[in-house]
Amino acid sequence: MAAPASLGLPRWTLAAPAAAWLALALPGAGGGLAALAMAAALVAGVLAAVHHAEVVAHRVGEPFGTLILAIAVTVIEASLIVSLMLAGGPATSALARDTVFAAVMIILNGIVGLCLLWGGSHHHEQQFSLQGAAASLTTLAAIVVLALVLPNYLTTALGPVYSLSQLVFIAIVSLILYGAFVFVQTVRHRDYFLPQHAASSEAHHAPPPANRTALASLALLMVCLGAVVLLAKALSPALERAVATAGAPAALVGVIIAAVVLLPEGLAALRAARADRLQTSLNLALGSALATIGLTIPVVAVTSILLGFPLTLGIDGRSTVLLLLSLFVTSLSLSTGRTTVLQGTILLVLFAVYLFTSVVP
Repeated sequence: MAAPASLGLPRWTLAAPAAAWLALALPGAGGGLAALAMAAALVAGVLAAVHHAEVVAHRVGEPFGTLILAIAVTVIEASLIVSLMLAGGPATSALARDTVFAAVMIILNGIVGLCLLWGGSHHHEQQFSLQGAAASLTTLAAIVVLALVLPNYLTTALGPVYSLSQLVFIAIVSLILYGAFVFVQTVRHRDYFLPQHAASSEAHHAPPPANRTALASLALLMVCLGAVVLLAKALSPALERAVATAGAPAALVGVIIAAVVLLPEGLAALRAARADRLQTSLNLALGSALATIGLTIPVVAVTSILLGFPLTLGIDGRSTVLLLLSLFVTSLSLSTGRTTVLQGTILLVLFAVYLFTSVVP
């Protein structure tokens, strides 16, 4: 497809963000043609976001490109959670917990599992940096257990919540851990997160885009991600009705919305795995999980303190078992620096268990 000479970007990647934002102006997303049009615009926005993220990543190189996408998605996701908390008040005290937990489970089991299975089916065995994966998983395990599991076992505050001082402390700890990880990833040990061997794909050998093109893609990436999140929010009433009609738990709506928000990163990770760039896939997936919990928890903690209502963070027993099992199996799967379809299959089975027990708890 021809591209405008001024930017060097395909025309559809310029039209998709505009179409996504125009779809937000459609009257009523409750059902019918309006909902279908918004869903189509959402898919177009996701595909355009993936393209622009790859342009930016190609320009700045690894691991900065994947870091930009992870932080961009997390900032918009956190903004969505905060806006819903402001609108819903104390009734939304568990919203952040449900969203963050769903995102972590989707990433650890769904996205990583698909990348390992798809990459392994095409390349038999794939390699990645063991040090980079270990750093990501160690940091993720520490933050997620402190944020979502520990509050169930403390006694200062009743229920799965932190007291004010505990919440402030955990928010600071989350920021410190995520900041230390980003410092290691981008400065101190950047080589841990670089591909282990040169990819043979055309994209790897293509010259990087011009600065103007990269800046345009960065701006369009933010526009796309904003439209994706807002479209997901606008379509949530229709999703809630469909879930209620099917007799499924209301928590399933959060799982679906989290999956939609993570689509840009998921598709980008899958394309990298298909091109035998598994390190890039893991940077995207695990970096996204770290940004989601490392940045969202402090933001919602501040919001909760300012609004003056408790923030429910502790997950229940079933969720705790699945979370710890997912962390354990993912760590074992990425413990050798090489993966095959077996690891991907196991993670996807765990993802299926998570989805099934979300519908049939």
